[in-house]
Amino acid sequence: MSSRTSIEPTPAGIDDHTLAHQLATDAGRLLLDVRRELADAEPRELKDAGDRRSQEFLATALARLRPDDAILSEEAVDDLTRLAAPRVWIIDPLDGTREFSEPGRSDWAVHVALWERGELVAGAVALPAQGITPATPQVGLGPQDSDQPLRVAVSRTRPPELAGTVCRELGGWLVQMGSAGAKAMAVVQGKADIYVHAGGQYEWDSAAPVAVARAAGLHTSRIDGTPLRYNQPDPHLPDLIICRPEHARAVLAITANRA
Repeated sequence: MSSRTSIEPTPAGIDDHTLAHQLATDAGRLLLDVRRELADAEPRELKDAGDRRSQEFLATALARLRPDDAILSEEAVDDLTRLAAPRVWIIDPLDGTREFSEPGRSDWAVHVALWERGELVAGAVALPAQGITPATPQVGLGPQDSDQPLRVAVSRTRPPELAGTVCRELGGWLVQMGSAGAKAMAVVQGKADIYVHAGGQYEWDSAAPVAVARAAGLHTSRIDGTPLRYNQPDPHLPDLIICRPEHARAVLAITANRA
C-alpha cells in the first residue's frame, strides 16, 4: 500500500544539517500515514510495515542525494566497506517500534545522523507524533525546573538498574518513556534532566540523539566518562549518558564505578 503523504523531492545541493532534518521529518510523516493506513492491523504487522517503509524511503533518498556516502542502519545488512568511508549516515528508520504500534503514544522517533572522519557532524531526531524534529546545527535547550527533583528518563519496558541507582542517589524520580530518541529529546526539551542507559544499544540508537544533544550544549559520554565513538567494526554501543552539563559530574561519580 502506498503512502498518502506527498513528499517533495529534496534538492541535491542541500547541506547536511538541512538534509538530516528533512529526511527525518519526511520519514516521520510517512510513518504517521502508515499508522493511519494500518490502524486496525496487528501490532507486528504495523511494526514491520513501519520499519520497512521508513528504511526504503531513507535508503532511496540517501542513494540519490549522497551516492558516495556509506550507510549504517538498523534495518539493513551491515556493509563493512563503511569502515573505509570518510562519511557514513547512521540511521534508525523507526526507533521505538513498540510505542509506534500502540495507539496514542508519541514517544517514538526517526534518527538520521552523519558521521564524518571520526565525528558526528550532523543529526536530526524526528518525533512525528509530537510534530517536531530537533536537529543540528542549532538546538534550543529547554529551561530546567529547579523547584522539583531531578528527572531521570528511563525505558518504560526495560529500565536499567543503573538509572534507578542514579535516581536514588541524586534524590530524583524516574520518567518512563519509549524510544531512545524520545528520552534524549526530553532532556533537550527540559522535560527531563538526565538520561542514563546501560544494558544494550547500538550506534543507530544513539548517534542522532547524541548529535542533537551536543548541539544543545548537553553532556554526552559513556557511563565511564569516555567518549561515544561511532562507525566502529562492531556497532554495539551499550551505554550512554545524556544530561544537562551541571549534573554531569554528579552522575559520573555514580556511574563510573559501575561501568
